[in-house]
Amino acid sequence: MWSEEASALVTADRSLTELRAVGPFTATFISRWFAELPDVGAPPPIRDGFLTYAHARAVVAQHPEWAAALRADHQMHSDETDGSAPLEGMAVAAAELGRQRIAITDHSKTLRITNGMDEARLAAQGRRIDELNARGDGPRVLRAIEMDLTPEGASDMDPGALARLDLVLGAFHSKLRLKDDQTDRYLKALANSDIQVLAHPRGRVYNFRVGLTADWERVARAAAATGTALEIDAYPDRQDLDVERLRAVAASGAWVSIGTDAHTTGELVFLELGLAAAILAGISRERVLNCLDDQTLADRVGVVRAAKRRGSAERSDTTMAGGKRERIDTTPGRKGGSRYLRRDGAGRFSNDQTSAGRSVAADKRIAAKNKAPKGMKDRGD
Repeated sequence: MWSEEASALVTADRSLTELRAVGPFTATFISRWFAELPDVGAPPPIRDGFLTYAHARAVVAQHPEWAAALRADHQMHSDETDGSAPLEGMAVAAAELGRQRIAITDHSKTLRITNGMDEARLAAQGRRIDELNARGDGPRVLRAIEMDLTPEGASDMDPGALARLDLVLGAFHSKLRLKDDQTDRYLKALANSDIQVLAHPRGRVYNFRVGLTADWERVARAAAATGTALEIDAYPDRQDLDVERLRAVAASGAWVSIGTDAHTTGELVFLELGLAAAILAGISRERVLNCLDDQTLADRVGVVRAAKRRGSAERSDTTMAGGKRERIDTTPGRKGGSRYLRRDGAGRFSNDQTSAGRSVAADKRIAAKNKAPKGMKDRGD
């Protein structure tokens, strides 16, 4: 998290106490380590593949063309959910850092621990964002959301409400410690017609959670095929996707979106961690949503939405016939935290709660009971 490497201070004969949270006692140990390098093994998986902030800044400094092209931050949170500042405060802080566009991506309703927003609150926030943009004295603010995805890749928000947004991020927030291969889970999420970005795909957190396992080359190819961007979450403890997996993304030609996932104004500076990861992985700037101007981004989102809708319609003609109801987890870790829902033609879970608890057998009994008289159309259930 230091903005400079400790070695640079030692080389310049500067005091190590210039570094944040380093006092004389700690500085003594660091000096000894430079004098006699300790034997340091490879980091365990839970701490592997993370860049230091100082390294990221050095990489970006060597590629000024990236800093000039990338002026947008596509994930941050306000005090509407689990952030600490109002959206106006996030916009002001982003402007001070030279950001020309930001996406306010507060959480959706299923993630109750974050005070996730329902459709009404999301619409109200959208009106505030429109008013903020009308003033024209800050970065362009996108109406967006970090929508919770079920482990099956389904949405938890009304598709109509999502269609009115400028950008929709989908993210897994449950069952993130599974050890078996989760490739199919990613393929379902990438096919979700509501989302244009898959946020912090692995779900890893430094020294806390390793994250999910998948065939990342296959996931990257699916992202390219569906047009869904894979996110580089630049939050220091996440850095997700990491450089190693981003190389597979670069080879596939898939799109990338970069966001700080900032929950405070002070965390907005860490966009450089995402830039550095993209540079080191060989990602093309032509495949980064943040490098697009506002109109080109809007056009891109429209193309992805239209293509996914067509794909969903084609799949519904073959695989979704019958609409079998499935039991899904809604509040992991709590008793009674599940419900029966039916997928609609696009593969999403329907928001219709009128028959949420019924079994498929009950559906058949009700249909038989309501069978129309001879010569009349079936009244259904």
